[in-house]
Amino acid sequence: MTKSHSNHLTWRHWILATLVVGSFAVVLVHLYRVQVLDHEQYIKEAAITRQGAVTVSASRGAILDATGYPLATSVDTWDVYIDRFQWRDHAKAQQAAIGLASFLKRDAGQILAEGFAQPSGDLLLQRSLSYDDGLKLDKLDLWGIRLVRSSVRLYPEGDLAGQLIGYVGRDGAGLWGVEADFDSMLRGKDGWLTTERDALGRPIAFSKRTERPAVEGGEVQLTIDRFMQAITERALESALGKYGAKSGSIIVMNPRTGAVLAMSSRPGVQLSTVNLNDQKLDALVRNRAITDLYEPGSTMKTITAAIALDKGLVTPESTYVDTGAEKIGGYTISNWDFSANGPTTLRQYLQKSLNTGSVWLGKKMGPDTFYQYIKAFGFGEATHVGLAGEAEGQYRTPADQNWYEVDLATNAYGQGIAVTPLQMLTAINSFANQGRLMRPYVVSKIVTANSSRTFGPVEVRQVVTPQTAATVLKLMNDVVDGVDLHGAKTPGYHVAGKTGTTLVSIPTGYDLDSTIASFAGFIPYEDPQISVLIKIDQPGGGLNLGGQVAAPVFESVASQIMDYLRVPPTNPATLPKLAGRP
Repeated sequence: MTKSHSNHLTWRHWILATLVVGSFAVVLVHLYRVQVLDHEQYIKEAAITRQGAVTVSASRGAILDATGYPLATSVDTWDVYIDRFQWRDHAKAQQAAIGLASFLKRDAGQILAEGFAQPSGDLLLQRSLSYDDGLKLDKLDLWGIRLVRSSVRLYPEGDLAGQLIGYVGRDGAGLWGVEADFDSMLRGKDGWLTTERDALGRPIAFSKRTERPAVEGGEVQLTIDRFMQAITERALESALGKYGAKSGSIIVMNPRTGAVLAMSSRPGVQLSTVNLNDQKLDALVRNRAITDLYEPGSTMKTITAAIALDKGLVTPESTYVDTGAEKIGGYTISNWDFSANGPTTLRQYLQKSLNTGSVWLGKKMGPDTFYQYIKAFGFGEATHVGLAGEAEGQYRTPADQNWYEVDLATNAYGQGIAVTPLQMLTAINSFANQGRLMRPYVVSKIVTANSSRTFGPVEVRQVVTPQTAATVLKLMNDVVDGVDLHGAKTPGYHVAGKTGTTLVSIPTGYDLDSTIASFAGFIPYEDPQISVLIKIDQPGGGLNLGGQVAAPVFESVASQIMDYLRVPPTNPATLPKLAGRP
């Protein structure tokens, strides 16, 4: 009789069945968690994995000179990156390194060492690869090599106007000058591009692309003429070397519009070799023409004379008796050369630059009138030229507790009052502009993707009458053309101007061995095309007066600019005679 097998499950079957059912239960729970409970989270993670976003850098706008020539511009380049995640494939990485080393003229072993230093993330291998070279490198299709669009800032005129133009940092932001002041308009707006990518980060063919184009930065056009700027910078460098001076500034303006045609300061920054870690960088990038305060000295006497003339207190032929010294409130004020000239006219007061004449005029007008006009001329407040860092200047008035009677006298000849070079020239410009004070400006146009804005002359106020302005302008012409061997005389032209010399202020008073030499004037006198202010700080070598140091610099700058502008001579008799001609 055959033995039958039992149809029931053994304990081994039950264990296997339990394990199978349990495994299915675990899978179902996990699927429930992934597809129901954590559905949104995994959707986001999947999107992040599949979608690759690339920033498309906006091209920075150009900075142009008055003629439209670029002073700062951007050129498209590429930054070269290594994708370390893809370089986990060492065999392909080695082949890529060899190709990359050959292209970039670098060592393949060094590139591999850098690429293997960390397991993941992008490694910046080289910045600012030229645009054409980037396209060539991209065609090599090297494993794990990515090219990202970037740009590099170029300065076609080299180091010209370094403090004024400014510089762009690694992050693409302007650090000083126009680059910083108008950064939001120059920078533009970055765009982006998204594509679907596989697990290795490679774009999936025919996948959906989403793009927001970059918006190019706007163009900023300056009133600066690059040729005039170069003339002033060469002249300033030469003057500092010749006279052993520590620093200086030169400004050239259109006196009728307020447009700044050149603005130079030294010491300066070299845009071609900027060292952002230089501890002296702040001093080098400072635009001293608008940031540095100084006591203007005798150039202020033109303002004092204008006030007295405008109030009808004097005429060019009015006289006072110059005894060589005047006492005011226990102080004695002497002429700069300790001379005593006897009966002296207003014209002679300016020609000889006599401090006693300022005392005479100050007494005639009184403090209320003097300081009312000083404010009207723009002293003590910013000119609003549109550049950051502009100083406002300062002076005391009778409303201040520490004002004394002698302050009126010293302020009248340019001491005890602090101004910027731009303030001083802006005020003096009114004499060539029928008494109108114009706001200086250095930006003439800003053009962005969505707008175009033009800036032009802005009249601040009428400071003195046209008759007063014309009278002062003629007196300034007499100061130069009416004085033998005046350093500002410019062959072929009549010049109007005034020198200034003041002692350098120190905490304990004044440094008797240190001066600031300056000159401000117009050329040609009959129809001023430009105004120029020269300021040379602490000249040495025995020459330290405005007439000795600053006036000759004016002649050099003015003659070159007249030649550049092709302004016909207004005083041909003073032109040098050519050899062989009468």
